[in-house]
Amino acid sequence: MSPPPPPLGRGRKRAAQAYDAALDDTDLSAARAALAQGRWQAVRSLLVRTGDDWDRRGHRVTVLAAESYSAAWAREWQLAEPESADAAVLLAFALAHGVLRGKEKPARARQAGRAAAELVPDDPTPWLGLLMLERAVGADEDVVRLFDEVRHRHADHHHAHHLLVARLAERLTEGGADPLHEVYDFANWAAEQAPADSPLAILPVVAHAERFRVLAAAGRLPADPAASGHWSGRRARQVMKAAFDWWLEWEHEDHPRRLVDLNFLAHAKYCEGRGAEAAALFHRIGDHFTPQPWSYPDHDPHSAFRAARDSALGAG
Repeated sequence: MSPPPPPLGRGRKRAAQAYDAALDDTDLSAARAALAQGRWQAVRSLLVRTGDDWDRRGHRVTVLAAESYSAAWAREWQLAEPESADAAVLLAFALAHGVLRGKEKPARARQAGRAAAELVPDDPTPWLGLLMLERAVGADEDVVRLFDEVRHRHADHHHAHHLLVARLAERLTEGGADPLHEVYDFANWAAEQAPADSPLAILPVVAHAERFRVLAAAGRLPADPAASGHWSGRRARQVMKAAFDWWLEWEHEDHPRRLVDLNFLAHAKYCEGRGAEAAALFHRIGDHFTPQPWSYPDHDPHSAFRAARDSALGAG
């Protein structure tokens, strides 16, 4: 039986101001809309065109699979094309998302992820799905093992590095703000290992924000990022300056997840009190806000983004 169409009415109106995980990928948005109507052929064409652009492939599969109807349509696709690796990857991601929503069993999602990985041994994407799952429900050693599987296939995988940073930041909250915490070491190492034009140069900023999320949630820092002092220390200032200077020189504006990085950097510059630099970033971001880090530790991300943007641009 085919899945029902997505709900209409008030839910669609709310979605107008909601976060759009597709960001500015219009081809992805179109394929997602087609999938909502059961036209999985549009997804097949999109993924064929994506090829082995691993960061873009991972981004697109993650966004497509996040919809509640994706698992059902992925199964329809598998019935029509049993040998399709892309259908298997989409189903594995959809089941992983189901676990995160509390609607699916982890064992089933793990099995689907491993099955997809066997079909495409050189593709880091199935391993990204498993990493996304274990980052939420798995043990530390499983998270690290799966990150290594991704990195073995694509050393600079953007989403995988963000997932590992978020998980590492959650270790050792008892000591409070520790400038020697392992998440900072990892982020600095990854940024140094990456090519000069890699957006992983922003990873130390991401680590700083993720550590704030954890410490603020644990009551070790004030919940107001701008008033927490977390972005005013010497180390923090060095990290923010290096990342902003790198962005000014960056010429590759086509990375599929660059808006994620720009949101982290704009958040950092706003919290640091560097309004002019934050304003430049907000101009580039436009309306493409991301929940992370604007929600940290417990804020409504859209409201926090709008308030920061209005302040930086002189409208608030």
